[in-house]
Amino acid sequence: MLIKQTTTVATELDSAFIERFAKNYLTEQFPSTEEEKVRISVAHLDPRITIKPCKIPLTANIPEKNGAINVNVKISCDESIKWKIYLSAKVEITKAVLIAKNTISKGDKLDESNVELAFIAINKIRGNKLTDTNIVFGAKAKKRIAKGRAISKRSICLICKGDVVTIIVSSDNFSIKTQGVALSSGNINEQIRVKNTRSKKVITPRVKGINQVIIHL
Repeated sequence: MLIKQTTTVATELDSAFIERFAKNYLTEQFPSTEEEKVRISVAHLDPRITIKPCKIPLTANIPEKNGAINVNVKISCDESIKWKIYLSAKVEITKAVLIAKNTISKGDKLDESNVELAFIAINKIRGNKLTDTNIVFGAKAKKRIAKGRAISKRSICLICKGDVVTIIVSSDNFSIKTQGVALSSGNINEQIRVKNTRSKKVITPRVKGINQVIIHL
């Protein structure tokens, strides 16, 4: 990610101005969105530091951006007698993911009673966590999910091994339905193994929905 510089002109400076300038800069670099919330806090300047005036625009940047929560903001004045000040700041980014409202046991169905959307610190999110209730609601837990734990595809199955499913064979001209039994687990659009109850053949359709798989001809 390219870190842009922010500039402002200030002939009279104080610590409050510098701190506000640093926070405004960080807010531009780390904007909040519907999916992510950002909270920024800037440390107070050491009162023993003397802040000299600057007749040209101040600049701000982050010398080293490595994704850490704690960053150092460099405030510079680049006139003939240059000076710079570093401020430490904390950038806390949280992302909206679906989590367990309470402990969900293996085999339990997921719905609004046991799943909710919550903002979790991104440094605590491991792997691909789910945010869409359309994918999660109606699925079953493949294993125990502790209260407050984020929901991932690996922890749920829209169709689980052993489930009775409707097999849909579809083309542009016709659609046929028959019954089968899932021989493996999967989620939306994933291929699973299914045994056709009538023909006894094992096929590999894709998961279409709750207890539904489809084969496109």
